[in-house]
Amino acid sequence: MTGAGVGGTAGAEVGPQRALIIASFVSRVGNGLFNTAAILYFTLVVHLPAAQVGVGLTIAGLCGLAAGIPAGNLADRYGARTVWLVAVAVQAVTMAAFVFIDSWLAFTIVATLDRLGATAAGAAGGAVVARASGERPAAFRARLRTWVNLGVVVGTLGAAFAIQIDTRAAYTALILANAASFAGAGIVGLVGVPNYRPLPRPEEHRRWSVLADRPYVSFVALYSAMGLQYQTVSLLLPIWLSAHTDAPRWTVAVVYAVNSGVCVLLQSRLGAKVETPRQGGRAFRLAGLLFLVSCPLMALTADVPAWVAPVLAVLAVCIHSVGEVWESSGGYTLGFTLAPDHAQGQYQGFFGIGFNAGQALAPLVLTGAVLALGHSGWLLLGVFFAALGLAGPPIAAWAERTRPGTPDAGAEAGTDAGQGSRSATSAG
Repeated sequence: MTGAGVGGTAGAEVGPQRALIIASFVSRVGNGLFNTAAILYFTLVVHLPAAQVGVGLTIAGLCGLAAGIPAGNLADRYGARTVWLVAVAVQAVTMAAFVFIDSWLAFTIVATLDRLGATAAGAAGGAVVARASGERPAAFRARLRTWVNLGVVVGTLGAAFAIQIDTRAAYTALILANAASFAGAGIVGLVGVPNYRPLPRPEEHRRWSVLADRPYVSFVALYSAMGLQYQTVSLLLPIWLSAHTDAPRWTVAVVYAVNSGVCVLLQSRLGAKVETPRQGGRAFRLAGLLFLVSCPLMALTADVPAWVAPVLAVLAVCIHSVGEVWESSGGYTLGFTLAPDHAQGQYQGFFGIGFNAGQALAPLVLTGAVLALGHSGWLLLGVFFAALGLAGPPIAAWAERTRPGTPDAGAEAGTDAGQGSRSATSAG
């Protein structure tokens, strides 16, 4: 297994892993607090029109993508922890600055800086996770994601109290709490995460090597497209339940809770089983088949009595959530194991760019195409996910063949740049 910080004793691995879990949990609690009530703060307190908020967030999101690969390259060159901590500090400052905005221009500038910081933190933070993953990287990443999900749930529940109070002071407290969560995460990282030294880079390494790694680019495209499934539950289904079914309004809250609960309960159990690229590809295939079942079930909630609709929605979301666990586990395994040790920052930066771009397009695709087609749209969405899932194993096999240390690597290593010195099963 290659890469500094990968081997060593189990005790040496536990400390940094625990610190990363705590830091991630703290920051995600803050995210849950803020994201739940952000639109209400900007529209009701700052008095920005909802359309302007949407435009500002779109601009910020698109600009934020630009930081991914440059921040990853900085992490690979100067140390991932340093870049991660700087990015987290930027997020703490920009989040606190939201308290002082009073115009659309100020909002857009602060939001853009916040997104740049978030993208940089994702790239460098991914490289830190890779270095701290230890001998069982899949199990660690599964635990980490479990606590991330739990943190969002806790933050969302906390935001509900502020929304109920519905005062400027309450919303301001949420924003400052989120800023404090970034500061807290940074302190935990500074104290508990080692300052891993950058790994030696081969002569053929380039700042944009990841773009020449065709198997990895194909995987990122696949994962980004499959990422539509997240907003299928968070965006598409709530609109469908509200506008096309007789289900009680509380059904929307229930499906949110069920989705979060299933993911928290199963992430560690299932995610720890996905350790190799081949297993990651199979996880994608299984996820696609589960989505093929869940999407038509969601559509059928419009065709049943009011008392049946919530039950059917919960069943569909349970199936979908199990698929989400498999999809995220496969994505994270491939995202880390296929990246060379010396360029984890660059690769994680590109990984984040692809995923965030997909999430930015998701509302347009889901509401503009799927929702407009009704039942047929849901069925096509399920078929789309299943087709993407079936592409998982061949893409994973292709990528695995082009990694150094695999039997077929020599035949293709010259055609795909950007591969490093890791084995197919190393995540580190």
